[in-house]
Amino acid sequence: MNIRHNEIGFDLDGVIADTGEAFIRLACEEFDYCSFRLEDITSFQVEDCLSIPTDKVEQIFYAILKDSLGTGLQPFPGAVDVITGMAAQAPVTIITARPLEKPVSDWLDHFFSSETCKQIKLVAMGDHDDKARYIKDHNLNYFVDDRVETCLQLAETNITPIVFNQPWNHNKHSLHSVSNWQEIQDLLKNQK
Repeated sequence: MNIRHNEIGFDLDGVIADTGEAFIRLACEEFDYCSFRLEDITSFQVEDCLSIPTDKVEQIFYAILKDSLGTGLQPFPGAVDVITGMAAQAPVTIITARPLEKPVSDWLDHFFSSETCKQIKLVAMGDHDDKARYIKDHNLNYFVDDRVETCLQLAETNITPIVFNQPWNHNKHSLHSVSNWQEIQDLLKNQK
């Protein structure tokens, strides 16, 4: 693709942050639901594919949303290095459907240097279905997300979606996809 660094934005959960791992670990540690793996999460609506009550699913996700550091949420391998490299050349835009910005900025401050954080534009917009507006506001042409419905919506608005492969989006689209941060790095134009 040869994408310029200032043309691409990223979702947080399921793309930069390994929210699936955190969910599985917390489900086991907090509620003793220990019999499933990431591959078993075949729907973005977790309660549709796992035998965990909806209220427990909501409690786990709310804990991650409210205190990403305290719940042990980790970045995907390579995410910190790639974003740090990008931020050295241009601002990096992260647009998350999370409604709370502070837990995300605290998380970013923990995993990224202060120099990199100064170059990150964080938008906590609170709605999975309204990302296109924010992506356009930030003049982005490409966006990496793990939610297929979001990516399909973006494709209809002349934004090129890139699906970050996860079990919940497997075989549900024909869009360009990546499986890890090395593949994202490979899409970026070498800028000096």
